[in-house]
Amino acid sequence: MSASGPSGVDAAERRAIEHDCAALVMRYANGNDAADWDLVARLFAADGRMSRPTAPDDFIEGRDAILAAFRARPARTTRHVTSNVVIDVESATPRAGSLRSCSTRRTRRRFVGSFHDRFVRTSDGWRFAERRGSLTFAAETGAPA
Repeated sequence: MSASGPSGVDAAERRAIEHDCAALVMRYANGNDAADWDLVARLFAADGRMSRPTAPDDFIEGRDAILAAFRARPARTTRHVTSNVVIDVESATPRAGSLRSCSTRRTRRRFVGSFHDRFVRTSDGWRFAERRGSLTFAAETGAPA
């Protein structure tokens, strides 16, 4: 049996949680780029909440409201690049931070921002309890729309 760390979670369980939560972050980016809003919404707990990097204090609460917000977005072309994902396991509720870069050709802007996540284990596995975005910078590009 592995020794438990400060959170009381043994090394094998910690690695499993880190893997599952990091995969959730990647599924969010892939689902967002594919405009698969049903998938994106399912990644949240039923009472989960999120804020976009461009509006970090404007939370959308509840899976149904999150789905409606994504469906209401205008069509766009994006590609998320997710890096620097770190999962800090704090017993049953780990936190994570990730850096994402999003390029939107339609608006000729590039965004770099972060998400600070809280996860919760549900009967369907790990889900976002909270996904709070913040914007590091937005720059205009000369690329054609």
